[in-house]
Amino acid sequence: MDDIVVGPLDLAARVDDALAVQALAFGLTDDEVGVRRHIVLRHLGCRGARALGATTDGGRLVGFVYGMPNDRTHWWSTVVEPYLRATGSEGWLDDAFVITELHVHPAYQNRRIGRSLITTITASAQEPRSILSAIDTESPARALYRKLGYHDLARPVHFPSAPRPYAVMGAPLPLLG
Repeated sequence: MDDIVVGPLDLAARVDDALAVQALAFGLTDDEVGVRRHIVLRHLGCRGARALGATTDGGRLVGFVYGMPNDRTHWWSTVVEPYLRATGSEGWLDDAFVITELHVHPAYQNRRIGRSLITTITASAQEPRSILSAIDTESPARALYRKLGYHDLARPVHFPSAPRPYAVMGAPLPLLG
Protein backbone atom coordinates (compact mmCIF):
# COMPACT_ATOMS: atom_id res chain seq x y z
CA MET A 1 0.00 0.00 0.00
CA ASP A 2 0.98 3.60 -0.55
CA ASP A 3 2.56 5.64 2.20
CA ILE A 4 0.31 8.60 2.96
CA VAL A 5 1.71 11.97 3.98
CA VAL A 6 -0.46 14.65 5.61
CA GLY A 7 0.76 18.18 5.07
CA PRO A 8 -0.05 21.67 3.80
CA LEU A 9 -2.19 21.77 0.69
CA ASP A 10 -2.45 24.54 -1.91
CA LEU A 11 -6.17 23.94 -2.19
CA ALA A 12 -6.67 26.61 -4.86
CA ALA A 13 -4.19 24.83 -7.12
CA ARG A 14 -5.62 21.36 -6.37
CA VAL A 15 -9.30 22.22 -6.01
CA ASP A 16 -10.33 19.85 -8.80
CA ASP A 17 -8.38 16.95 -7.24
CA ALA A 18 -9.95 17.70 -3.86
CA LEU A 19 -13.45 17.90 -5.29
CA ALA A 20 -12.93 14.59 -7.10
CA VAL A 21 -12.19 13.02 -3.69
CA GLN A 22 -15.24 14.75 -2.19
CA ALA A 23 -17.46 13.63 -5.07
CA LEU A 24 -16.51 9.99 -4.48
CA ALA A 25 -16.70 10.20 -0.69
CA PHE A 26 -19.89 12.21 -0.55
CA GLY A 27 -21.67 11.15 -3.73
CA LEU A 28 -21.77 14.49 -5.55
CA THR A 29 -23.07 15.07 -9.06
CA ASP A 30 -21.06 17.03 -11.62
CA ASP A 31 -23.37 20.02 -11.11
CA GLU A 32 -22.84 19.90 -7.32
CA VAL A 33 -19.07 19.74 -7.86
CA GLY A 34 -19.27 22.86 -10.03
CA VAL A 35 -21.15 24.78 -7.34
CA ARG A 36 -18.79 23.60 -4.61
CA ARG A 37 -15.74 24.63 -6.66
CA HIS A 38 -16.85 28.26 -6.48
CA ILE A 39 -17.61 27.94 -2.75
CA VAL A 40 -14.20 26.44 -1.95
CA LEU A 41 -12.34 29.13 -3.90
CA ARG A 42 -14.38 31.86 -2.16
CA HIS A 43 -13.67 30.34 1.27
CA LEU A 44 -9.93 30.36 0.61
CA GLY A 45 -10.08 34.16 0.59
CA CYS A 46 -11.43 34.23 4.16
CA ARG A 47 -9.27 35.28 7.09
CA GLY A 48 -7.33 32.36 8.51
CA ALA A 49 -8.51 29.77 5.96
CA ARG A 50 -6.10 26.88 5.60
CA ALA A 51 -6.02 23.39 4.14
CA LEU A 52 -4.19 20.11 4.54
CA GLY A 53 -3.98 17.24 2.14
CA ALA A 54 -3.24 13.54 2.41
CA THR A 55 -1.14 12.44 -0.53
CA THR A 56 0.40 9.18 -1.67
CA ASP A 57 4.11 8.91 -2.27
CA GLY A 58 3.26 9.43 -5.94
CA GLY A 59 1.52 12.75 -5.20
CA ARG A 60 -2.08 11.55 -5.56
CA LEU A 61 -4.47 13.48 -3.32
CA VAL A 62 -6.53 10.93 -1.35
CA GLY A 63 -7.93 13.18 1.38
CA PHE A 64 -8.22 16.80 2.41
CA VAL A 65 -9.52 19.08 5.10
CA TYR A 66 -9.98 22.80 5.17
CA GLY A 67 -11.36 25.25 7.64
CA MET A 68 -11.18 28.73 9.09
CA PRO A 69 -12.02 30.77 12.16
CA ASN A 70 -15.79 31.12 12.35
CA ASP A 71 -17.37 34.37 11.23
CA ARG A 72 -21.01 34.89 12.20
CA THR A 73 -21.64 36.75 8.92
CA HIS A 74 -20.78 33.72 6.79
CA TRP A 75 -23.64 31.75 5.25
CA TRP A 76 -23.05 28.57 7.29
CA SER A 77 -23.17 30.49 10.57
CA THR A 78 -26.35 32.31 9.64
CA VAL A 79 -28.05 28.98 8.86
CA VAL A 80 -26.95 27.14 12.01
CA GLU A 81 -27.29 30.04 14.46
CA PRO A 82 -31.05 29.67 15.10
CA TYR A 83 -30.63 25.94 15.73
CA LEU A 84 -27.77 26.57 18.15
CA ARG A 85 -29.72 29.34 19.89
CA ALA A 86 -32.64 26.93 20.39
CA THR A 87 -30.35 24.49 22.23
CA GLY A 88 -28.52 27.15 24.24
CA SER A 89 -25.34 26.53 22.24
CA GLU A 90 -25.11 29.79 20.27
CA GLY A 91 -21.88 30.75 22.05
CA TRP A 92 -20.08 28.00 20.16
CA LEU A 93 -20.12 30.29 17.12
CA ASP A 94 -17.66 32.62 18.84
CA ASP A 95 -13.94 31.85 19.06
CA ALA A 96 -14.32 28.62 17.09
CA PHE A 97 -12.40 27.04 14.25
CA VAL A 98 -14.82 25.60 11.68
CA ILE A 99 -14.00 22.38 9.87
CA THR A 100 -15.56 23.32 6.55
CA GLU A 101 -14.87 20.10 4.65
CA LEU A 102 -13.12 16.81 5.49
CA HIS A 103 -13.14 13.97 2.97
CA VAL A 104 -11.11 10.83 2.35
CA HIS A 105 -11.23 8.79 -0.85
CA PRO A 106 -13.31 5.64 -0.15
CA ALA A 107 -10.39 3.34 -1.08
CA TYR A 108 -8.27 5.02 1.61
CA GLN A 109 -10.80 5.17 4.44
CA ASN A 110 -10.28 3.31 7.73
CA ARG A 111 -6.55 4.11 7.76
CA ARG A 112 -6.69 6.97 10.28
CA ILE A 113 -6.23 9.54 7.49
CA GLY A 114 -9.35 11.53 8.44
CA ARG A 115 -8.23 11.52 12.09
CA SER A 116 -4.78 12.76 11.11
CA LEU A 117 -6.19 15.51 8.89
CA ILE A 118 -8.61 16.90 11.49
CA THR A 119 -6.27 16.64 14.47
CA THR A 120 -3.42 18.24 12.54
CA ILE A 121 -5.43 21.20 11.23
CA THR A 122 -7.02 21.92 14.62
CA ALA A 123 -3.68 21.58 16.46
CA SER A 124 -2.60 24.93 15.03
CA ALA A 125 -5.92 26.70 15.63
CA GLN A 126 -5.79 29.75 17.88
CA GLU A 127 -9.43 29.27 18.89
CA PRO A 128 -10.35 27.28 22.02
CA ARG A 129 -12.93 25.12 20.23
CA SER A 130 -13.91 23.62 16.90
CA ILE A 131 -17.31 23.24 15.26
CA LEU A 132 -18.51 21.38 12.19
CA SER A 133 -21.62 19.99 10.58
CA ALA A 134 -22.11 16.39 9.52
CA ILE A 135 -25.00 14.46 8.02
CA ASP A 136 -27.25 13.51 10.93
CA THR A 137 -26.84 9.76 10.74
CA GLU A 138 -24.77 7.25 12.64
CA SER A 139 -21.81 7.12 10.26
CA PRO A 140 -18.11 6.37 10.60
CA ALA A 141 -17.48 10.12 10.34
CA ARG A 142 -19.78 10.92 13.28
CA ALA A 143 -18.18 8.08 15.29
CA LEU A 144 -14.73 9.55 14.60
CA TYR A 145 -15.83 13.04 15.62
CA ARG A 146 -17.21 11.68 18.90
CA LYS A 147 -13.94 9.84 19.63
CA LEU A 148 -12.12 13.14 19.13
CA GLY A 149 -14.35 14.93 21.65
CA TYR A 150 -17.05 16.43 19.44
CA HIS A 151 -20.60 16.28 20.75
CA ASP A 152 -23.95 17.24 19.24
CA LEU A 153 -24.84 20.89 19.70
CA ALA A 154 -27.96 20.95 17.50
CA ARG A 155 -29.87 18.47 15.40
CA PRO A 156 -31.59 18.11 13.07
CA VAL A 157 -30.28 21.12 11.15
CA HIS A 158 -31.74 21.74 7.71
CA PHE A 159 -29.60 23.49 5.11
CA PRO A 160 -31.35 24.97 2.07
CA SER A 161 -31.25 22.51 -0.84
CA ALA A 162 -29.67 19.73 1.26
CA PRO A 163 -31.89 16.64 1.07
CA ARG A 164 -30.77 15.22 4.42
CA PRO A 165 -30.63 16.84 7.87
CA TYR A 166 -27.32 17.61 9.54
CA ALA A 167 -25.99 17.77 13.07
CA VAL A 168 -23.79 20.61 14.29
CA MET A 169 -21.06 19.28 16.54
CA GLY A 170 -18.50 21.02 18.73
CA ALA A 171 -15.37 20.06 20.65
CA PRO A 172 -12.93 21.85 22.88
CA LEU A 173 -9.39 22.10 21.51
CA PRO A 174 -7.06 20.36 21.50
CA LEU A 175 -9.01 17.36 20.27
CA LEU A 176 -8.75 14.06 22.10
CA GLY A 177 -6.11 11.70 20.71
